[in-house]
Amino acid sequence: MESGLENRVVLVTGASGGIGSSMVRAFLAEDSKVAVHYGNQRDSAEKLATESEGRAKAFQADLTQEAEVERLFGDIESELGPVECVIANAGIWPAENVPIHEMTLTQWNKTLAVDLTSVFLTMRRFFIGIRNFELKDPSAVLIGSTAAVFGEAGHVDYAAAKAGISYGMLQTLKNEISQLTRSGRVNAVCPGWVMTPMAEKFAEDRESKARALQTIPMQKFGQPEDIAASAVFLSSPRLSGHLTGQRLVASGGMEGRVLYPPGE
Repeated sequence: MESGLENRVVLVTGASGGIGSSMVRAFLAEDSKVAVHYGNQRDSAEKLATESEGRAKAFQADLTQEAEVERLFGDIESELGPVECVIANAGIWPAENVPIHEMTLTQWNKTLAVDLTSVFLTMRRFFIGIRNFELKDPSAVLIGSTAAVFGEAGHVDYAAAKAGISYGMLQTLKNEISQLTRSGRVNAVCPGWVMTPMAEKFAEDRESKARALQTIPMQKFGQPEDIAASAVFLSSPRLSGHLTGQRLVASGGMEGRVLYPPGE
């Protein structure tokens, strides 16, 4: 089925990671022109871009900085054209479990800056482009987390940031984008456990993996390609043209309760 994403300029933030790189490849498979954003992993981002036969280009920016976000969009507009679709994927997950009574203000501020403020700055500049270029069928997909839906003990900073994206920001922006253009859409994907390099390290601990699988009916972790496919679907004006303000929880049916006894 045709997605209608061919030749559309798609910005994937945090594109050099496990999920981000799968998203880049998924949009290239739809013949989109992809802006491969990276913060520090230049080699990975440029390698992705070279696989595209000229349909992708790597761009660096610190998305927590206003001036760098402005520069990023200016560079993309100059080299690929106005951004028509944003996949707001960039973010961090502090791996150490830190309960709120032990969490420092420094950690809290850093996580919210990277996971929430960066999305605000990215989406603000995207909306400016929608207005200035009078874009047709613009769309955005915000990458949240099941931590936003169920919470995550030891990660109140991450859960709060992702909840801000997946609820308040999502519902506000889906209304605001329609004021710029009736066909504009904003949706979100909330992944559960996904087998990225970080999750693979977590899964090496059999006890931790077993506890996680107890909450997932499908009894498996997702793959980066699963999240990428969800992002393509929600970005497509043909496949999801009447969907906006929706949260797609891509988690194998995860619930905030234990469904299986240990070891089952």
